[in-house]
Amino acid sequence: MLITIWVVLFAIMFIFGYPIIFSISVPSMIYVILADISPAVIVDSMVIGFEKKFVLLAVPLFILAARIMNEGMITERLFNFANRMVGSLKGGLGHVNVLASVIFSGMTGSAIADASGLGLIEIKSMNDAGFDPEFSCAVTSASATIGPIIPPSIPMVIYSMISGASLGHLFISGIIPGLFLGVAMMAYIAYISHKRNYPTGEAFNLKNLIKAFFRGFFPLLTPVILLWGIYGGVFTPTEAAAATVFYALILSVVGYRILGFKKLITVFKESALSTGYVSAMVAAALVFSYIVSREQLPVVLTDWVMNSGIITNKYMYLLFVNIFLLLLGCIMDPIVGALIVMPILIPIATFFEIDLIHLGVISVLNAMIGLSTPPYGENLFIVSAISGVPLGGIIREMWPFLAVLIGVLLACTYIPGIVLWLPKLAGYVP
Repeated sequence: MLITIWVVLFAIMFIFGYPIIFSISVPSMIYVILADISPAVIVDSMVIGFEKKFVLLAVPLFILAARIMNEGMITERLFNFANRMVGSLKGGLGHVNVLASVIFSGMTGSAIADASGLGLIEIKSMNDAGFDPEFSCAVTSASATIGPIIPPSIPMVIYSMISGASLGHLFISGIIPGLFLGVAMMAYIAYISHKRNYPTGEAFNLKNLIKAFFRGFFPLLTPVILLWGIYGGVFTPTEAAAATVFYALILSVVGYRILGFKKLITVFKESALSTGYVSAMVAAALVFSYIVSREQLPVVLTDWVMNSGIITNKYMYLLFVNIFLLLLGCIMDPIVGALIVMPILIPIATFFEIDLIHLGVISVLNAMIGLSTPPYGENLFIVSAISGVPLGGIIREMWPFLAVLIGVLLACTYIPGIVLWLPKLAGYVP
């Protein structure tokens, strides 16, 4: 009876548009009161939960690093380097958009940071070159999905906290899928650029490429330092996040002298606000997880899956997970979605002997596709806001990109080697 009240209250609050943190915490608190559970038990559960999740410290650090990179004008150097590399192709600036996102993804771990940071430069450059504004926005929204796939990745930090999977192996498992996404999108851009006769950029010039490389050399070192540090045993993923912040500060404050004291204070304030939101969500999710565990929902659902005959093997379960997470991503923030559903989905995946690293990459891929899928589509709202292009036109151009993204998702789902090959080389044993 209590669990029914809890689920119904959550559904009602969600449907009526209450902030998601209230939709999670209010029903949970009502459950606690009706079940006559001592608040001390809940507080202990939350404290222990935070104490055991040391990896969560990486989240505010990566948020801070992303904001420093954006405000420190590092994005312009990266965009210029990408332009010198692939701008000479047909539809050149579309390819530049994707390549710049691939490079930037190795620094911030956030699709929102990519769309809002690089986005303005990318959209303006494409529009000035003669691309349709709606297409420019769609490319920017789609390419931003690469951000949390290639390490570092804030959603992977959250997944690691929930599942207990190695964050280092999760990070490295996203490299090939992220590059796969980039190549697939560039293939579609090449096709549509020939069809619509989109412009070619400046002719390739090795001298200019070398100049752009040296101008962006130090920012380009960021992912190298991060991955070398983690896999070379120099520091943990959490310490890697701190090193990324320190390096970004050195570049922006000392090296390029772009971030002054006032601007830096603003960056810290904005990062603190974002961190507060994530921390509040995690706290609410810990209470949610306590109730899920107390009611043994994973056990109940696993028994139902076993006895229903609807899902009989891991391949069908993976299909179910993809459909469910894609639909969830259309209406819910990826971090919120992970905090709510992964504690339920992971035990069933374990029953079907699905590798948790594999499941992690699939779940993050689904969440990122959701950022560019209506009606929620946070990336769509961001690129529309910064460009002034109506949302409807962007969505029309977005559908083919979604088909490409889902194609990559299915390949990663049913060919596990795409995800697991690099982790195995790094010593991961499934």
